[in-house]
Amino acid sequence: MKVILLEDVQGQGKKGEIVNVSDGYARNFLFPKKLGKIADNQIINEIKAKKDSLDFKKTEEKKQAIALVEKLKGTVLVYKTTGGTDGRLYGAVTAKDICEKLQSELGLTVDKRKIVINDTIKTVGEYNLEIKLYPEISANIKLQVTN
Repeated sequence: MKVILLEDVQGQGKKGEIVNVSDGYARNFLFPKKLGKIADNQIINEIKAKKDSLDFKKTEEKKQAIALVEKLKGTVLVYKTTGGTDGRLYGAVTAKDICEKLQSELGLTVDKRKIVINDTIKTVGEYNLEIKLYPEISANIKLQVTN
């Protein structure tokens, strides 16, 4: 019997997959626990349509990420903040600050969780930052912190 899984089932498959299981397993285990339902042609077509739209969405996101990498290539952000005379800042430059700077200077909206800061930025200087835009696609920018 072809069954579509409504939840991840160990040993059978993941949510949304269509699997072949025995009739008894489906009737006695999957259906009562709401882990699966019968996969008829209408449901199979709906799943294929969802999968196609999801694939299309992923390719669009990947294209946008590649375009954003091209925009960010060679970018140097200058961040002016207050600090002491010895080069230390009164606070730290955070990913949120960098996102706001990207938005104000370049008009780019980047999620703060995608910015990778290796060390805390508490002194004046130049820092290399990585922005992870998509799995295996990232952009490198320079951040110049001044008083």
